[in-house]
Amino acid sequence: MLSLNNVSVAYHHTQAVKDVSFELGAGQIGCLLGPSGCGKTSLLRAVAGFEPISGGKIILREQCVSAQYLHMLPEKRRVAVVFQDYALFPHLTVAQNIAFGLQQLSKEKQRHRVAELLRLVGLAEYDNRYPHALSGGQQQRIALARAMAAKPDVLLLDEPFSSLDAELRDELAKDLRAILKHENTTALMVTHDQHEAFAMADVIGVMNKGQLLQWTDAYALYHRPASRFVASFIGDGVFLSAQIASNNQLSSALGEFPINSTTGFKPNDKVVFLVRPDDIIHDDESDTLAKVIDRSFQGSHILYQLELQHPTQVRVLCLALSHHDHQLDELIGIRLDLEHLIVFADSDLIP
Repeated sequence: MLSLNNVSVAYHHTQAVKDVSFELGAGQIGCLLGPSGCGKTSLLRAVAGFEPISGGKIILREQCVSAQYLHMLPEKRRVAVVFQDYALFPHLTVAQNIAFGLQQLSKEKQRHRVAELLRLVGLAEYDNRYPHALSGGQQQRIALARAMAAKPDVLLLDEPFSSLDAELRDELAKDLRAILKHENTTALMVTHDQHEAFAMADVIGVMNKGQLLQWTDAYALYHRPASRFVASFIGDGVFLSAQIASNNQLSSALGEFPINSTTGFKPNDKVVFLVRPDDIIHDDESDTLAKVIDRSFQGSHILYQLELQHPTQVRVLCLALSHHDHQLDELIGIRLDLEHLIVFADSDLIP
């Protein structure tokens, strides 16, 4: 449904996006994830047709809509956009907002499609209300319904939950995913929040400094990151120094651990490996003790920063159930679960 082939975007000779390629199949939900200024919004605007590209091709339904010397206008692309501020028309009712892009249909068909979408987004009784009378979450649903009304080939969502509180974001992300799947809508969203990306997307692309570093599902991003930046950006964790031993083991301050023989590392290579909070298991029966340096209560869990006693100065994170309520400077038992190590060359710096 959507293909980007080596797409670049530049503003006044400054490159915002460089050689990005990925594909979205029909009905797939994709997400561009990365920090502010990484180029994800520039890429979304290029797909929408709001920005020309300086290189590569953007293909929609096997038709090239953007190239270095080709630019199809936004209104010709059958692409709809849901903006951060929703951009609802304040002087129109909810029903009129949704019907705005349906002028080519008869009044009866317009009413049928509006009623269908209002039921789908759970706001069937809100057709005669005005946007100012709706909550932020309700406005977001109406903006989505309006964008989907004409059944676009691709729906683009620009930081769709940025103005909502955290609890509502999680709930709405799951609801919007269900709505998009019900309509079999191909969608591409941008966000800096990995929790939103995990909740919404089938496939996620991590971007940094204008480059797409990895395009895969959430599980692979977390467990098989392709670079140190992806590993550090997705989830929590700490990098610890180590060295490859002659027996294809990783030798570190935490002990020796087997590594995959296909990694390409040689004996004596200096490496770093990632230790996630779920790699450190709280265990009161363990003889391995660590001191609580910091703690962050997260409801059902507490994220502890721990300093191991042997060896000293090695600090790790541990995510424990919150009924294990330990205080600063307290010693607690832990055990390691490092079966699937994420290892990078020590020279592989985070960009």
